[in-house]
Amino acid sequence: MLTQVNFEKLFANEMRDDEAREFLVALYENGESSSDLAIAARVMRGYAKELVIPDELREKAIDIVGTGGDKSGTFNISSATSLLLASMGCYVAKHGNRSITSNSGSADVLEKLGINLNLTTRQQASMLEHVGFCFMFAPNHHPAMKHIMPIRHSIPHRTIFNLLGPLTNPAHVKKYLIGVSEPKFIDMVANALVDLGIKKAMVVSSIDNVDEISISTKTKFAFVEDNFVSHGEIDPIELGFKQYEASEVLGGDSNTNAQIIKDVFSGKEKGAKRDIIVINAAFALFIEGSAVDLKEAIFKINAALDSNKAMDHLAKIIEFSNSFK
Repeated sequence: MLTQVNFEKLFANEMRDDEAREFLVALYENGESSSDLAIAARVMRGYAKELVIPDELREKAIDIVGTGGDKSGTFNISSATSLLLASMGCYVAKHGNRSITSNSGSADVLEKLGINLNLTTRQQASMLEHVGFCFMFAPNHHPAMKHIMPIRHSIPHRTIFNLLGPLTNPAHVKKYLIGVSEPKFIDMVANALVDLGIKKAMVVSSIDNVDEISISTKTKFAFVEDNFVSHGEIDPIELGFKQYEASEVLGGDSNTNAQIIKDVFSGKEKGAKRDIIVINAAFALFIEGSAVDLKEAIFKINAALDSNKAMDHLAKIIEFSNSFK
């Protein structure tokens, strides 16, 4: 109960900076629980600018997102995966930010692709309904963070906010593929998702601490469905993928990463960068429900890329987003 009261005071800007810092540091030092994470997410959602969409659409929608902080230097895999799923008739309500710990955040790369992110919530909802994709820029949806960010930045280690972002999607989606920077965070996030009433989700982290499903090593996961959490490990080789060096999926700045996405979607890029999108998109498609198993999901994802569907739909997303200017 004290945790909830403190988070209510923090988001309402009713704490002095030193009190807020002491609270966040104490949470970190004691070890945040899944209950702490769920409470914080619930309070943060209450102060957010919600994306109002029909309940039927909310039930279908998925967010594909990483917590970041892994310092791996990969390109924007979750953004590419989100755009690819949208080309397949899925509804992806992506929540994200600019770069904080990497060279290119989701907002940065989507802008470089030509997608207009300066939209009202009504325009975002229209995008989601008409082209199956919208991007909710976190600072615009969470105004309370404006007074919290300086406090967070004054703390020399991570805080609960490093895990909180993906759980505070303003569209209140019911399905997730979430990547966390270290396997030790998998259960905390998975159990928080259960507490938050999430319908179906997977929380992943590779054994070399990347917040994506890896193409170069095994990935640990927790699968959430019907208030139950199961665990497992993903081996890309067992799924028919070649094993690549981690260096083969490195990206760069937002210009570089936007070009990587376009090269994969156009068929110019065939190797590790395509395969890491395919494996992540396959699991997202399975969670979303458009594939009965991973074999079907991988087949459908490859077909979407081979047919140029992803590239064509990216052009539609860009055009639709810019129609509001």
